[in-house]
Order: sequence, then structure tokens, then C-alpha cells
Amino acid sequence: SAEYLEFQFCGEMGDESESTFAIGQRVHSVGDSRRIGTVKYVGPIQGYSGDWVGVDWDNGDGRNDGSVNGVRYFQAKSDNSASFVRPKNLAAGITLLEALVLRYRGQSTKEEEDEMYVFSSSNKRVSVQLVGKDEIQNKLSHFEKLSSASLAYLGVSSAGPLNEISSVAPNLKELDVTGNLFSKWKDVAAICQELPALVALNLSNNHMAQDLMCLPILRNIRVLVLNYTGLKWTQVELLKDRLPSIEELHLMGNEISEITPTSSKFVEGFSSLRVLNLEENQLSEWGEIVKLSELTSLEQLHLNRNNLSQVFYPTSDSTVISFTNEAFKNLRCLLLGDNNISDVDSVDSLNSFPRLTDVRLSGNPVADPVRGGIPRFVLIARL
Repeated sequence: SAEYLEFQFCGEMGDESESTFAIGQRVHSVGDSRRIGTVKYVGPIQGYSGDWVGVDWDNGDGRNDGSVNGVRYFQAKSDNSASFVRPKNLAAGITLLEALVLRYRGQSTKEEEDEMYVFSSSNKRVSVQLVGKDEIQNKLSHFEKLSSASLAYLGVSSAGPLNEISSVAPNLKELDVTGNLFSKWKDVAAICQELPALVALNLSNNHMAQDLMCLPILRNIRVLVLNYTGLKWTQVELLKDRLPSIEELHLMGNEISEITPTSSKFVEGFSSLRVLNLEENQLSEWGEIVKLSELTSLEQLHLNRNNLSQVFYPTSDSTVISFTNEAFKNLRCLLLGDNNISDVDSVDSLNSFPRLTDVRLSGNPVADPVRGGIPRFVLIARL
């Protein structure tokens, strides 16, 4: 049967090893740290021996919807995003130090180096030769001197034992753990506590939990990247009290459709926030963006690839809201590319933003004469 073939693919039928996985745990396939999923079921499968782990894969590359032979064990996010796997074929992750060793002290093979190339202007492969590789590798392998590290897609799931990473890499200031197995904020807190010099943290493509109550105040973090993590604005409101020094916050691709302040009609706090990235979300009403207008330090607002159809400068006359401060008083850069803005009034309204110097409008109907927009020289003249 199809189910039998799936089981044969994921694990041998004779393997009845006991599972140590838990519901909600993030895992990846053994040998493929980019095939990541969430454990949805642990236990027996009717008609098959031993324990199985039901996984809902992030990339949707499974064989079923969480049911086998008409028996449902869990509900997957799509018809073919799940599969049942023997525990031995899943990895629960490695520590931060293990990932550092793997990334910076491992040796590249000749085959890997032979595959290094770039494309020329004529789209031909041009081989790349590593120059000074030994010197660079030697420098990177001295973890105590390392100030930044990229550990993307290595299956990292924890900071490791207490004081382990802090004693080895105490000077890390920038850490990229994109696409790993983090989901609990207590693990993020452990990383920040172990690395007191850390100021920039990239958690993109980690499915973070909605509960932030266990996250302590992170006084040193100035740049936090949470692209494609599933966070909604309700969680962002909780984050602001724990990030008193945050200057850049990146929230791309989180399907945010509304800005929901907790205590007033405007987003408050974030007193140091200069850059807010909300690209590739589902914001369609400019009224939602107006709720950000009293962030007094905000200099850059990235709104490319949303579904906005209108822009206006908010005043007490144009809205039912009264403003405490001048709206968008320090905004200098507003990126609106690839939205649905089609009216010239929206373009004209950009002149009302008091300090705006950098605007992106490409990809909108108003900037495309083929779709009824106005020529570029007219846009420039209106601004």
C-alpha cells in the first residue's frame, strides 16, 4: 500500500526503538537539516509494530494528512504535508557550540571546492578559487576572537549546557541562526544570557511560539530579525517591553494583516526603534500603518509587497484620532514597492511627511503607465 511504502521509506519495519520525541518539538530529517518539521504525534500506528513519530513538514513535502488507513492520528496543515517516521530517522538538534565547531572548524572537501563558481554576465560558470583559505579558517576557528557567526540551517536547537558557549565564544556580537529548530523563547533567552555581548540576533525561519512570558528583558539586543517566524502584532506588543534598546526590528513574511496596539490607538514604546521592516505581509489598509505614526525615533519603514492601495498623511482633520506628536516626525525612508497604489493623491500625500527623503513606488499601478499610471518624470515632478 502507499502507507506501507511511506513507512519503508522513513524507517525499517523491524526497528522498534523507543521514541524520545515530544509533541510540538521541532525536528529535521537525519542527513538533511533543511527538511524541518513539527512533531504532531508519537506512538503506535495501527497495523505496524513499534513507535512512530508523526511529523508535519514545513515545506509540505510529506505523503499524507496525518491519517493512515482511515485512522486519524493528527490533522496536518495540508493533504500531503505529513509523514510517519521511525525515531532513528529524525534529529532533535545540536547545541550552539556544536554548530560553531561544525561550521568554522570543519574542513571543506575538494569536491565542494570544485563546485564553487559564479555566473558571468554571459551566464557562464566561472570557477572560484579560495585564496588564503588556511589563514581565514585559522582565524575563524579561534572562537574567543569571533565577533559574528552564521549558523543557518545546521539543526541548532539549544544554547547548550550552562556557561558552555559563554566560556568559548564570549565576544559574539552578531549571531544568525536562520532556519534552525528553535521554537521556545526560553531557548532564545538562554542564548542572550550566555552571550552578554550579543547585539544582533537573526531568528528567521524558526517557528516561534506565541507565548513570550518566559522571555526576560534583553537590554543589549539592538537588532532582532524575526522574518517568517509566524509572529503576529499581539506578540510584537509583548516584545517591546523586553527589548528596551531595540533599534531594528524585521518582521517580513508573518502574514500580519493588522496592527493591534494594547493600550491606545497608537503603537507606543519602542523609543529607540529606527527601522521597522513589515515587507511581504498582508497589510491592506493605510489606517493600520497610521497606528505606527507616533513612533518618534522611526526613520525607515519597509512596506514592500503588501496589499496597500492608498497612502495619506494623518492629521487630526483627516482622521478621527487626535495626535500627541507630529505624525511620522522622523520618518526618512518609506518603501512601498509592489503594492496596489493607483491614485495620484497618494503620491501627492508623500509631500506632507515632514522629513521624508527616500521613497520607493516601483511595482505599483500608479508608477506603471501600462497599467494606467503616470510616467516617471511626472512622478518626480509631483514630488
